[in-house]
This record gives sequence, C-alpha cells and structure tokens, in this order.
Amino acid sequence: MRSATDRTHSAKGAAVAESILILTEDEDLLDDLLRLCAAAGAQAEVAPGPPVAAGRWERAPLVLVGDDRATALSAAGQWPGRRPGVLLVGRDLDDHTVWARGVALGAEQVLHLPADEPWLADRIADAVERPGPPALTIGVLGGRGGAGASSLACGLAVTAAAKGRRSTLIDADPLGGGLDMLLGGERTPGPRWPAFVSARGRLSGAALEDSLPLLHGVSLLSWDRADSARLPAEAMCTVLTAARRRGGVVVVDLPRSADPAAAEALAQLDLGLLVVPGELRAAAGAQRVVATAGALVRDLRIVARPAGGGGLAPAELARLLGLPLAGELPDEPGLPAAADAGEPPGTDGRGALARFCAALLERALPAAGAAV
Repeated sequence: MRSATDRTHSAKGAAVAESILILTEDEDLLDDLLRLCAAAGAQAEVAPGPPVAAGRWERAPLVLVGDDRATALSAAGQWPGRRPGVLLVGRDLDDHTVWARGVALGAEQVLHLPADEPWLADRIADAVERPGPPALTIGVLGGRGGAGASSLACGLAVTAAAKGRRSTLIDADPLGGGLDMLLGGERTPGPRWPAFVSARGRLSGAALEDSLPLLHGVSLLSWDRADSARLPAEAMCTVLTAARRRGGVVVVDLPRSADPAAAEALAQLDLGLLVVPGELRAAAGAQRVVATAGALVRDLRIVARPAGGGGLAPAELARLLGLPLAGELPDEPGLPAAADAGEPPGTDGRGALARFCAALLERALPAAGAAV
C-alpha cells in the first residue's frame, strides 16, 4: 500500500487553487475522502503531516480534517487559523468528544462516515463547482409521431449555443434513433446513455460536460445504435441534475410515453413544449400525452404546426387541448435535405426554425435567470 506521503503527490491536481485540502494520516479515511473527491470531479491535495502551509490552507475551497489530526492541528503553531469551509471528519459515532475538537478547530461541520457520505459528496461538489442559477430546462414532446419534436429540440439547443449560452441536449427517447445522427455526429467519440444507466447520487456537472461529445456548440447525450437498455429514473435524475447545475440551457427530447425516466425528466422541466400539427387526429393523440405529461410539468405549452389543406388554427388547437400557446412553428423547406447534408436543424439562423427558437429563448431566459 502506498503511504499518505506518496499520495500527496499523486492526488494533487495541476490547479492547486481548485484542490480540496485533505489533512489525515488515517489510511482508510484517506481512501474514502479521495473516493468522494473523485466522484464529485474534484482534485485533492493531501497534507499528511504538520505544519500546514498558510498558502495551502487559504487557497483550498474546502478543507477536510480527519479526526486523527484534529487535536494536533488545534495546538499552537500547527495550523494557520480559523477559516470558513473546514469540515472535521470522523468515524466513531459514540465518541462525543469529537464535537469539542470541532469547536477548537473552528469546523463548519462535524461529520461521521459512512453515514454522512451523501452530504459530504454534495458539499465537495458545491465547493469546486460554485453553483449559480440552474439551467433553463426545456422539454420537447411530440403530440404524434413525425410532429417535428426532435427537430425543435435540436433547434433550441443549437440556437442557444449560437447565442453564446452553455447548451446541453439530452436525448430521453431510446426509440428515437439517436439525436447524434440528427446533429451529424454519430461517429463522434464520447459516451452515450448506456455509459450512464448505472449513475446514482451526485455527478459532477463539469465532468459530465467535459465527457460528452460537443457538436455545433452543443454538449450532447444521445443513444447509440445498440439494443437500448432500460434507463432507470435514478440515472435520469443524476444526469439531468448535473447538467442543470452547470447553468445555461438544457433541452430534453422526450418520448410520448412517460416511462419512469421520462417522468423524472418531466418533473425537472421549467417549460414543456408539446408539438402538435393542426389536425383533429393529431389533437386527439396529443390529448393522451397531455393526460400524462400535463400532471408532471409545471408549465406545458403547445407549439402548433401547420396542417396541409387547412386544419385547426393554432388558437383553436390550444383551446381543444386546454393549454397555453407557445407559438406557431411554420414549415421550413429544405430542412430534411440540410440535415442529410450535415447541417442540423437550427443552424440556418435565417430559417423559420431558428427564428422561432431565438424568439422563444429570448422570452424564456430572462425569467429563468439562466447562466451563460
């Protein structure tokens, strides 16, 4: 087994100012703290012995002190002084003297592992990610097959990226064929959903963003062409929460049937868009979608599509479905051919889709306070 001194160097990241400072000589505790830092996408710097350099103590966004070091640290000359973001970590729940050591150390919190691991994982991730306002999260559903929901989802994500926003597109429809094909990136390396089906708990938003394929300024999580595995609701919650924590705009392309993963995504949306052609048959099909999705989305609106040879007007369509109208999205000639040529929906800033997406985002973003 490597010593704690050896791991001082191997665990240290290049950007020391962003590293969590760990002070312990307990090998088992050190293994647990390093594991939690890695899970949160945080670099760690281990200082196994006294004294603690003032610069390291002050720069660290968070200091994790093992109970084995608490008494020595609080002694004169062993630590630079009190500061926020110091956590005392122990294991013995029956040792009530640990609270006195926490007070002497000026600790923000006294924790016991393994019971407090979930809280500590969140605290580590918050320290390194410095979360701001969550992303504006928009879900797109089709009232029937072929309504154009996937094209709208891609258009929103591409338009947000073109406007300088951090943009993430999540394909939540395992039977949709994969949005990477619509964005022209089916051969682009990077993880797809099967890599995340076992995700649970806290996932670093930065680590997620860095791992995903970047296509036309959009971080994309899509399905691959293999047999689709069942996506648990816990995995959707973990991934979508991590993406939202990064800010900007997150767009979710959703199936019409609300399986557990889709239901989890629907519950996290700020805005849901139901794309419906102005046809009686499409309206009838959309009513079934509204019956399930409408109970989960806080704000669900209709995007009306034109129907050939006349049909229902947008306002009439919205009235029949009992939902507000987000707007009418006209047909854009040449959109399928452009996609086949490697130009995803929304890349033509003068096209009807891009103009619709830009107007919708302009209305929605200020109210959501979305971060760039």
